Amino acid sequence: MTGHVPVMLEEVLATLQPRDGARYLDATFGGGGYARAILNAADCTLWALDRDPDAIARGAALAASHPGRLHLVHARFGEMLDALAERGIDTLDGVVMDLGVSSFQIDQAERGFSFRADGPLDMRMDRSGPSAADLVNTLDEGALTTIIKEFGEERHARRVARAILRERAVEPITTTARLAEIVRSSVPRDPSGIDGATRSFQALRIAVNDELGEIERGLAQAMGMLAPGGRLVVVAFHSLEDRLVKRAMVAAAGRGGHASRHDPASLLPRGEADFTLLTQRALRPGDAETASNSRARSARLRAIERRVASQGMPS
Repeated sequence: MTGHVPVMLEEVLATLQPRDGARYLDATFGGGGYARAILNAADCTLWALDRDPDAIARGAALAASHPGRLHLVHARFGEMLDALAERGIDTLDGVVMDLGVSSFQIDQAERGFSFRADGPLDMRMDRSGPSAADLVNTLDEGALTTIIKEFGEERHARRVARAILRERAVEPITTTARLAEIVRSSVPRDPSGIDGATRSFQALRIAVNDELGEIERGLAQAMGMLAPGGRLVVVAFHSLEDRLVKRAMVAAAGRGGHASRHDPASLLPRGEADFTLLTQRALRPGDAETASNSRARSARLRAIERRVASQGMPS
């Protein structure tokens, strides 16, 4: 599994605290970096999901080296509840989620995730459903603008959408290099040095894979499966992901919003929340890691723990 460097690995392990005999889920197996570390940290059982069949195939050797301990499942993490229930698993002692695209997907030009090398305009994590090429060649200006603005946070989304429509009328847009050239010609140069195509490529990838919907479903199901004392650890890489994670965890910990005189229900006393925040603020990688791994620079780690029920006073 060369080429894959798990981000914030030390922080993930320190927060998850794997222990012998426990049952964990790596909801985003990817290159297997977290899975390998968890298996080495404790004599535990680990289930691992990935929607990319290539990732599951890559994990076969790791599973073989940990017989009976690592179980690989080809499924989206938004389907974890059903995928694990089919295998007799209804509770977990910990879940780790590494959101976004994996290094393997970015590095393989034929997958079409990156503009660093020319390849087919695909971007599908599970190799099914409409591709990025399908979106850029069929959606109208309004739909493309919405995707690029909301998922890419691109201020010049309408200009990019118009350029795409103009160029696809000449010839269908089927490669990453051509799309990147079209986008770059539509936006001003970023003084920070970020490639002008970055935000639009992110937006299309999120749309193709319904990434934000998957995150919302995955977070809800992961928290629902945690046993008392179980922990959910999530590493996000951009503000859209992190915003969803923060909102879900804060709400689960009973910290969602302040009392308002305009909302009488908010003035009622709240019962004890089922979860406790383990990170009051997102943890960030150290300087040494960001210097050696550029992907870590934008990483944010958040975690939550299901409370252990109090025993109460004897009568």
